[in-house]
Amino acid sequence: MEFTEVVRRRRMVRRFTDDAVDPEVTDRLLRHAVRAPSAGFTQGWSFLVLETPDERAAFWAAAAPSSSERDMSGWLAGMSTAPLLVVVLSSRDAYLDRYAAVDKGWTDRDEARWPVPYWHVDAGMASLLMLQTAVDEGLGACFFGVPAGRVDAVRDAFGVPDAWSPTGVVAVGHPADGGAAGSPARRRRRPMDDVVHRGRW
Repeated sequence: MEFTEVVRRRRMVRRFTDDAVDPEVTDRLLRHAVRAPSAGFTQGWSFLVLETPDERAAFWAAAAPSSSERDMSGWLAGMSTAPLLVVVLSSRDAYLDRYAAVDKGWTDRDEARWPVPYWHVDAGMASLLMLQTAVDEGLGACFFGVPAGRVDAVRDAFGVPDAWSPTGVVAVGHPADGGAAGSPARRRRRPMDDVVHRGRW
């Protein structure tokens, strides 16, 4: 598939068929993810791959809030059909350590030097490469976050060290009919003239 077509077809898919993801495709998703750029070539990411029914059930038991201000039951019913979940984790300490090295020189490891948390930025870039790879493989995917109050439960369920924080989760599978409906069905894409500022705002 041409790259332009991959970009054009990418949608957040929220419901999947029962078909499994080919293990070779899963490996390609991950191989492409680690080709993402990272500040200082820190590569401060890790990927928790959940493929079996028990692993996925444990994730949803840990990640799903017991109550919510809005009804999430329909979303959860669809997303829990994904046969593959990749929890994308990042390490702030990996970046602070890397930039304290001789060639960078921020030996104070002061987090205030980072106007944005590049550990999450880089993990987001890796996630986008997985989303695009899924499209190129004829699959659907969705990136979503772990609720703030459920991060520790997810860590505990899978033995994730405290130094690693979930930036988000990439759900992958074969799209079911109607699986791509979401906010784009209710909101128009913003015109380029509204978002692009050339030379000056």
